[in-house]
Parts: sequence; structure tokens; C-alpha cells
Amino acid sequence: MPQDPAELRASTREVTAGLIAAGIDASNCIIFNQSQVAGHAELAWLLTCLTPLGWLNRMTQFKEKAGKNRDNAVLGLYAYPVLMAADILLYQATHVPVGNDQKQHLELSRDIAGAFNHTYGSDYFPLPEPIILGAAARVMSLRDGRQKMSKSDSSENSRINLTDDDDTIARKIRKAKTDSEPGLSYDPERRPEAANLLGIYAALAGEPLDAVTAQFAASGFADFKRTLAELAVAKVGPIGAEMRRLMADQGYIDGVLRDGVERASAIADKNLAEIQDLVGLLRA
Repeated sequence: MPQDPAELRASTREVTAGLIAAGIDASNCIIFNQSQVAGHAELAWLLTCLTPLGWLNRMTQFKEKAGKNRDNAVLGLYAYPVLMAADILLYQATHVPVGNDQKQHLELSRDIAGAFNHTYGSDYFPLPEPIILGAAARVMSLRDGRQKMSKSDSSENSRINLTDDDDTIARKIRKAKTDSEPGLSYDPERRPEAANLLGIYAALAGEPLDAVTAQFAASGFADFKRTLAELAVAKVGPIGAEMRRLMADQGYIDGVLRDGVERASAIADKNLAEIQDLVGLLRA
């Protein structure tokens, strides 16, 4: 989708800071902005030439985002799942952590990998397996338990940002939408807001959802949200504080990204050359 250039640059640095603040070690992991590694776009085109339109027509996220303006949707939105496949397959990934909403895209990546392998008589691409992220696989809006929590939501109170301070985190949870039924139960269809808050608690506490549901079955929303707010502040607050510290040092963030691009490019260039050979493209 079209982006404001200044906001895009700021968001790239913010995401980088968030990954590091959350515990990703840039010395052991490769953190980079995908747009700086040209192999992603080149492989995406090669894979696009193997991807049937019927496969892309089944992608539910395109239907949701395009909505009634499908005929005016840009090609980039329609073909995005193929670029996502290239992001994965360029590094011959075997496992990918995803939320439930991205599982269909990963299944498409497996189909595309299989089509490439079959077309060129090789087993070059592994068929990547999903790692579903447990209780946090799909976190819903604090204002509407049937909608995904998203930064694009117009309401700041719909989500918890990693950059929120402790008071803001607690306030948003206290204001989270609830229902009028007594006690708490996990029923995403009938009680989506209660189910969402229980899921968030289970994810933050690292406890089984069933155990959390049993623990708070007789609790009222006010008491539960107070406990959840304390837990969220304890878990998310330090990440936000570290993010703010990191973002104050733009030179450090840009250095992490430059190093990541060099390391990612070394892998991507080697693999892309092998892919070009399989396809039959001449290389200088």
C-alpha cells in the first residue's frame, strides 16, 4: 500500500528497536529491512510466473483488505502472498512462526515451493512448516473482540503499543470492552471480548489457557482487568522502555540494519544464483 516516506522510515526503525527490546540478539540473528535485499523482489517475480491465479483468488486477506473496492485494489496487494513466499523460500526456511491469520499464506508458500520443485525436477526448496504461536496466535482488538488487534485501527484504545508507557497500558486494559455476563469464560463466539482478555493473560503469563480460565472463572471483569493490567505492565513495560532508549540512538539502529543487510545478502545472493541456474537464466 502507498506509504508516507518519513513514516515508513520511522516505522522501520521502530520495528527494529522492538525486536531487539523484546530479546532478539542482533549478533546471533539477522535483523534487516527486506527492501534492501534485491533477491526478494527477483525471486518473487520468478515465483509469480509459477503461481496460478486460482491460488491467489483464494487468499482471504486480499478479499478482506480489498473489500468492495476489489477492482481498484493494487497489484501489490493481490500478489503480496507470492512476495511473502519469496521472503521465506529465499533462505530455504524450514519453519516459520506465524499467527493464525498468516497460516493460509504459509500454506501457499508450501504450494509454490512444491510447484517450483516439480517444474524444475529438484527438491531445492523445503516445504516450510508453521510454528503457531499458542495463546497469542491471534490477539484481538480491545474495543471489538471479533476484530484483529491492529496498528491501522483508528482507535488508539483498540491496541497496546510496545511504545506505550505503564500508565497508558493499564488505562487501555481498564477501558477494554467487556460483556454483562457474570464471571469469565472462554467462548470466542459468544463472549469474544472475555476470550480475548483471557488469551492475552495466558500468553503474557506463559500459562495454559484452560488453567487461566479456571483461575478467573468466578472473577468479575474489574478485578480481572486490574490483575491483567499489572501483568501487562510488568511484561510489556520494560520492552517499551528499552525501545524508547534504543530509538533515541538512531545511529545504532541503522548500524544493526546495515550489518543485517550485509549478512542477509550473503545468503540471498548465493541461493538466488543457484535458483537462477535451476531456472536456466544466464548469469554474468
